[in-house]
Amino acid sequence: MQLAIRHDTVYRYEAPVRYSIQQLRLAPLTTPAQIVTQWHVDAPGKLDSGRDAYGNTLLTLVLTRPHQEIRLRVRGEVETLPLAEGRLPDGEGPIPAWHFTLPTRLTEADDALNDLAQQLAPLDRTAAVLDAAATVTDRVRYGRGVTEVTHSAADALALGSGVCQDHAHVMLALCRARGVPARYVSGYVDPGDASETASHAWVDVWIDGGWVTVDVTHACFASEKYCRIAVGRDYETAAPVRGTRVGGMAETLDVSVQVNAQQ
Repeated sequence: MQLAIRHDTVYRYEAPVRYSIQQLRLAPLTTPAQIVTQWHVDAPGKLDSGRDAYGNTLLTLVLTRPHQEIRLRVRGEVETLPLAEGRLPDGEGPIPAWHFTLPTRLTEADDALNDLAQQLAPLDRTAAVLDAAATVTDRVRYGRGVTEVTHSAADALALGSGVCQDHAHVMLALCRARGVPARYVSGYVDPGDASETASHAWVDVWIDGGWVTVDVTHACFASEKYCRIAVGRDYETAAPVRGTRVGGMAETLDVSVQVNAQQ
């Protein structure tokens, strides 16, 4: 499947920003599961390219002149390949799978998450993982405007509502509570007729010596309709844009994402 992706991000500030540094995970890698045929990221300054600890493409933008806006423009095309039962052909990756059993601030299991984790069937089969994903979406209904990026898996479960990021964090917490490696994935999906945004988050779960990629929000395998951008232990290590600044006062953010798919 050929995915054409357009992603525009605009930060605006109430007062001039004197200095800012932004780390961008906005560029996919060519892997056995996807081929990047073209990709370009425009930014209001030089982008230094490298890799982070998880092997993701990391673009760094440093602005030292006063500014009241940062505009990021992504345009690209990716050819994706179908995956049998969501199984990735890439292998373990640069980080050992056991690293993804370690909880983080956003995926620490409280008593409610631990109790829910113990109710699940053993997460050693793909069918059991899909059942766990369905349990997550049953307990955390999809709803915008309820959570923010700082909310944890425990927060989302308590609230009973959230978005794809929250679904991913709850799933990660449940897997890790059972000692099963699981990692956060950020990227894009062809939403079809669904109301969810084309910018998306899902998980990889380590089953039988390999990664199986699962869209928790839709309780399905993440296959050829998905473009993978970054992986990490949670949102904070795979976020599309993270940074810091000096000055600026209040900030507003506008994001527009479009994904068009062709067979």
